[in-house]
Amino acid sequence: MGIYRKVGLKSVKIVEHMVLVVIAIATVFAIGQEIHHIFKMGTVALADLLLLFIYLEVLAMVANYIESGKLPVRMPLYIAIVALARYLILDMKSMDDWRIIGIAMATLVLAATVIVIRWGQLKLPYPKSHDED
Repeated sequence: MGIYRKVGLKSVKIVEHMVLVVIAIATVFAIGQEIHHIFKMGTVALADLLLLFIYLEVLAMVANYIESGKLPVRMPLYIAIVALARYLILDMKSMDDWRIIGIAMATLVLAATVIVIRWGQLKLPYPKSHDED
């Protein structure tokens, strides 16, 4: 492997880890803001809990990526499903029927995508690479 390629790969890995740290810190900060908001309001709404779940999934995704170096496609899909559910809960009263149906359909498509991806992982796994041996 050429020296430029090694330096390039190392540089990309450093930037990648720096951005992951920024994402983790920003997510922890956002969690703190949400908890502060909950205490200030004196009540916990379902929307607050779903937002905390979204933050938790982001942290889990960062941890998973740091540990394995791989980002499972399913994790962002889970985040999207929870975000759509939160959106429905917060704004359902002001939405027209077609928007609600559209968001529900999008949620079903995401859920079906998760099932298809998981099925593919179980039934059609990637061949083992030499790095995993």
